[in-house]
Order: sequence, then structure tokens, then C-alpha cells
Amino acid sequence: MKNINNSKLRIIPLGGLEQIGMNITAFEFEDSIIVVDCGLSFPEDDMLGIDLVIPDVTYLKDNIDKVKGFVITHGHEDHIGALPYIIRDINVPIYATKLTMGIIENKFTEHNLMKTTKRKVVKHGQSINLGLFRIEFIKTNHSIVDAAALAIYSPAGIVVHTGDFKVDYTPVFGDAIDLQRFAEIGKKGVLALMCDSTNAERTGFTMSERTVGRTFDNIFAEHRNTRIIIATFASNVDRVQQIINSAYKYGRKVVVEGRSMVSIISTAAELGYLNIPDYTLIDIEQMKNYPDEQMVLITTGSQGESMAALSRMASDMHRKVSIKPGDTVIFSSHPIPGNEKAVSKVINELSAKGADVIFQDTHVSGHACQEEIKLIYSLVHPKYAIPVHGEYRHLKAHAQLAQSLGIPKDRIFIMKSGQVLELDEEEPAKITGEVQTGAILVDGLGVGDVGNIVLRDRQHLAEDGIVIVVLTLERYTNQVLAGPDIVSRGFVYVRESEDLMGEARQVIEEALDYCAAKHISDWSKIKNTIRDELNNFIWKKTKRSPMILPIIMEV
Repeated sequence: MKNINNSKLRIIPLGGLEQIGMNITAFEFEDSIIVVDCGLSFPEDDMLGIDLVIPDVTYLKDNIDKVKGFVITHGHEDHIGALPYIIRDINVPIYATKLTMGIIENKFTEHNLMKTTKRKVVKHGQSINLGLFRIEFIKTNHSIVDAAALAIYSPAGIVVHTGDFKVDYTPVFGDAIDLQRFAEIGKKGVLALMCDSTNAERTGFTMSERTVGRTFDNIFAEHRNTRIIIATFASNVDRVQQIINSAYKYGRKVVVEGRSMVSIISTAAELGYLNIPDYTLIDIEQMKNYPDEQMVLITTGSQGESMAALSRMASDMHRKVSIKPGDTVIFSSHPIPGNEKAVSKVINELSAKGADVIFQDTHVSGHACQEEIKLIYSLVHPKYAIPVHGEYRHLKAHAQLAQSLGIPKDRIFIMKSGQVLELDEEEPAKITGEVQTGAILVDGLGVGDVGNIVLRDRQHLAEDGIVIVVLTLERYTNQVLAGPDIVSRGFVYVRESEDLMGEARQVIEEALDYCAAKHISDWSKIKNTIRDELNNFIWKKTKRSPMILPIIMEV
């Protein structure tokens, strides 16, 4: 594919750099744009009340006639979670492997989008043509089955995008990563490699998923007389398969608890990615019919999420399961950075109830460590390296790794979300500009209606509380007919602060007298005067500044 008229390939990450999550990248050549992944991220601690964060896709909306489709690498939330929200504005076909599509369809069913969206299942090794691009799906391994890397053929050259991957020679389900195909594409000449950076700081290789199966076997053998509860990621179908294998081997029944867990496991079983022996899986209602030593509970909540099943069990809020002394609880995951406190809290609560908590050697990562990243580079031989999927420190570690493999520094691009990288075979690649990107906040059914100002108000309310001043004025004369009444929430407990409230009422009356003397009749000025005077008074008295909300009614 020679580039005929000297156009360049533009690579535009719209999210997913400088953070773990919200992965979405646009590839543009002349009048064709394809989008790889469409993920969400979870809110930061200061985003009070926010449920999800999705990428700002203004650039795609502005170029909607060029967008040919979404190509999805695998079924994790940080790669597919934003699709139900974004597909409403950018309704183009979605291409993904079978299990990934099954999980996307679960979401679309919930959001009533099944009838309006085109979807096509692609097998590993297949290619699809979208505008001026041809995209080939390559088999990889990851902590969810059916992950794919993409070879993106454009008139300017080939870009290989690994998606999230590891090299697992002995996967639990299906084949090992197709290293041969990476090598064959490398022989053709690869313009750029966009490779997973999540574990770029870790030396060595990532262990095979099977090693966890052996650990489970040992734990099941040692704890034959207790109930076993295992918390893991809902999407890790291979992990669930190994738990079911061990349970079957030791004659135990399995209960699956947690909404996302039930949803993904039923999808995986329907599509043939899970092999569950007959009569092994039972409903949570039937649990009471079996002794503890015959039970295994697979649950969500391995990250300490407050509403997930395990956290509710630990804090006695779960309707069906309570933790008993002697229970064996296994955390089969690593805390995601930022979740350590929440996980530690749940472990302490479980231990206080007499449970035996195990979190050593019961998890392996789904991401490539340094030696596997080096392996991909040596097979693909890219001209340019573009580290993706990770915080800045991961991208930097990846860049140093690429340099150690002989890629010149000026051919390694650590990009920021929104930057536009233009490249072709002839001229040196360079960053030529920026497009609009950012985070859109989802709160309940509202998408993007909560912005910085609302968050700032929530922060203010959370830190300092609110004082509401209510008074009634006579129309035309502005005589005070009722009030001022003071209502306080989250500031002080009114019944114990009567003196303070009495003085505050005096301050408000003085502010109103001042307005009357100055013949101020404009309500917004009266409100501002009350607000300023009360603010000064409360700050002097308490060194706090609650939100002050004057409400004036007229008769």
C-alpha cells in the first residue's frame, strides 16, 4: 500500500494517556476515521457523587461523516464502558470478537440500543475494510478471553496496536498469543507500534494464568472444612473457570454473587467460553441446603467497592450472606492504584468477623512485563514507538525500554490525550496540533450536565455545609413581614448553637436596615449584602465559610 498523494496518517488519542482507563484513539487518513476502543474511567475522590467518567468526543462529532466505525480490542470497562453513551451521538458500526461483543450487547440491552446499532463479530485472523483502512484482528492473551491486537493498514503504512495484552503460552481457554503473526507483519515493515505500558516498570515476565489455578487447588486442599469465598474481577472468565475446576474437583457447589459477575458469567457460558459441569452451579437461595464445607462463593468486590457484594457481606449489609468465623476469604486480584485503603478496610472487617483472609499468590496480572514488551518490539521492528495505556510514569518507563532496544529517542512519542501525531514513511513524524478532549461526567441519567462549577459546589457543601436564610418582604415597600429564619445543614447543629444563630439573625437584620437606609430595592443586591455580612460574621466566629443561600419571598 504505497501512499499516492502524500497525505499523512493522523493518530489522535482522545483519552487513556496519563491515566489507567478511558482508552479511545482515532486514526485518520484523508476522509476516513476509525476509532479504536471507547472506554470509561472511574471518578477521582474529589468527584463527589459522580458515577462514571467518559471521554469528550467533540472531535468525532465535528467529523462525523468521516467516522467509519469503532474497533474494540477487548471487553474491559476501560475499553468499552463509554460505548452506550457515545454511540447515541456517533452511531457507526462496532466491530469486536465474540465475547467482547456479547458483553457490549449486555450493555446495549440495558440502554435500549440493540435495534439502532450495527454490530459485527470478527474472528481472530480476519480483516475488515473501513474507508481507506484495513484492520486485522490478531489473537492475544489478557485477563479476559478473546482479547485482540490490531494491525491497522493505511496508505501511509502499518500501525500495530497491541490492546491490553500479556504473553501466556499456557492459557486456560483457547490458544496462546499469535506471535507468528506479529513476526510476519514485522517482516512487511511496520510504521508504528502502540503497545500496552501498564506493567512497563516491572522486570521479567508475567506469570501464566494457570499458576493461579495451582494456588487455588492448594488452598482448596488445605481448607476442606470451611466455606470458601473468592472475590475477583467479574470479567476474568479464566479465573472463574479455574475456581469452578477446583470446586468440582473437591466436590463443592458454586454460587455466583454480584450483578456484573452474574451477567458476564452467563454471557461467557452461553457463548461457550466457560465450561461448567452439570449441577455445580447453584442459586444463592439454595445455599442453605448445603453444609459450609461444600460451598464456594464467587463474588465481586475485590477492589473494596462499598456497594459490591463482598463489602456488603463484610459490613453485615448483605441480605443473603453473612461472614462467619472460620470462613476462608480469598482476594484474587491486586488493588488498583488508589483502592488500597478501601481493600484494606474490607480485609480488616472480614478478619474482625473471624474469617481467614488470603491474598498472596492468588492473582497474576493481565499485562505484559518488560521482557514480553521487548519480545513484541523484536518481532514487529517498528519505525516509531508510541507507548499507550498507562499513567505518565508507565509511558516513560516504556519509552526508556524502547530506547534500550535501539529505537532512536526522536522516534519515540509520549503523547498527551488530544495531541495529533502525523506520520508517513517519507518525512519524520511530528506532533502538529491538538484537538478538544477532556472528561465528561456521568451522574445517574445525566451525561455532561455536572461540570466543574457543580463539583465545586458539592465540594463546598461537603467541606463546610450550607446556611439558608429565608425572609418575606412586602412588595414595593420592602418591609420585612416574616423572618429572617435560618436553616443550617452540615454547618452546626442548630439546637446546640442557639446563641450563634441569634447573633447571626441580628447580623442579617442589620444588613436589611442598611439596605433600607441606602434605598436598595434590587433583590440581588439585598441577597449579596446578606451573604457578605453573614459570611464575615460566621468566619470571625467559627473560622468556617459555609455556602450561604438567601431566599426572599414577596407578598
